Order: sequence, then structure tokens, then C-alpha cells
Amino acid sequence: MILKNSLYAACLAHLSLRLDAARAGMAAAQESSNSETKSSAGDKYETGREMAQQERDRHAQQLHEAQKLLADLQKLHPELPCDTVRLGAAVTTSLGLFYVSVGAGRLRTEEGQEFVAVSPAAPILAALAGKRAGDEVLFNGKKVRVEAVS
Repeated sequence: MILKNSLYAACLAHLSLRLDAARAGMAAAQESSNSETKSSAGDKYETGREMAQQERDRHAQQLHEAQKLLADLQKLHPELPCDTVRLGAAVTTSLGLFYVSVGAGRLRTEEGQEFVAVSPAAPILAALAGKRAGDEVLFNGKKVRVEAVS
């Protein structure tokens, strides 16, 4: 359970950083838009404001995606044990350690344990879903062994 709590905390920290970055980007784009001054070249002013608005919209989309991932992550209960590969499981395979949670990619716990946070929709999870420790699957032409599930 300690491992899953560490994996969960690393995902939470990663998503918090993404949220902060998106909020900061939105604020900077808004500030840029607000600081655009009207000049005799009106088109330049409008172009600058439009570019700032597009940048703000891009950061707003990133914020929305990060909020959705955070909501999905918060539905998990890392203290609950898993004996099969499913949502919330920490899965040690011959390819490495996976945490079935949200698609956050390669992360590292505070203790230095490297893992990959993957969503249940990830292709590797489609192959591993429902498997137990000791099971093997074929994924992308490679044999993958499930070594442990917790």
C-alpha cells in the first residue's frame, strides 16, 4: 500500500504543477492582452489582442484537461488492494512499473521510484486488463510478464 500511496502522491503533484502552469499561462496571456495599446496601426493592435486571446484559450484548454484528470485521479482509493490489473492497480511487469490511474506519462515518486501513470484506455492496459501476477501477454510482438499487482 505504501507504494500505491507514493504513486498516487506523485500523480497528484504532477497534476498540481500542470494546473499551476496553465493558470499562470492564462494570467500572462490576459495581462499581455490588457497591456496592448491602441496605436495608429489599428490592425496591429487587433492582431496582438487576438494572438493573446488564442494563447489564453490554449491555456484554458490545458487547465480544463488537467482539472478533468485531477477529478479522475481523486476517484481512486490507493489504500484498496488489487489482485488483477485494473483501475487503481500498481502493476510491476517485465517492461517496468505502471500505475493504472490517469495518463500522466513517466513520473518519479519522492523516493525515486520511476513509473508510468497510464489511463485504463492505454493500449498496454488493453492487453493487461484482468491479468494477475504470473500471467503473460503479447504486446507489440513482445512477451510481457506481470510480476506483481497491488
